[in-house]
Amino acid sequence: MIRVWRVYDDTGEAEGSVFLVDRLWPRGIRRDDLRLDGWLRDAAPSDGLRRWFGHDPDRWDEFQRRYSEELDGNPEGWRPALEAARKGDVTLLFGAKDVDHNNAVALKNHLERRLAR
Repeated sequence: MIRVWRVYDDTGEAEGSVFLVDRLWPRGIRRDDLRLDGWLRDAAPSDGLRRWFGHDPDRWDEFQRRYSEELDGNPEGWRPALEAARKGDVTLLFGAKDVDHNNAVALKNHLERRLAR
């Protein structure tokens, strides 16, 4: 099972392998405060795509499509999370305020499609 979890919430309940999937380290969080199996910076959307999206729910579907194209072009960026998901639970950590429309949710959807193949 793949879960997404906001890094500013209590991550003590994060299960399985835990990956931070933002390009930048979250503000106000000390590195020692997170139990991570990896920081997948290269799995984050490009700066241009992130800025274009701006967490606008009206752009969500198009963001997911474009982001999926970026992910397909860089499988090394997200492969550790996919391999971990094949073995057990995975938690993807993100810093965005919007818990429904963010790159971790889109990455989760992408990984689940890959697992279903």
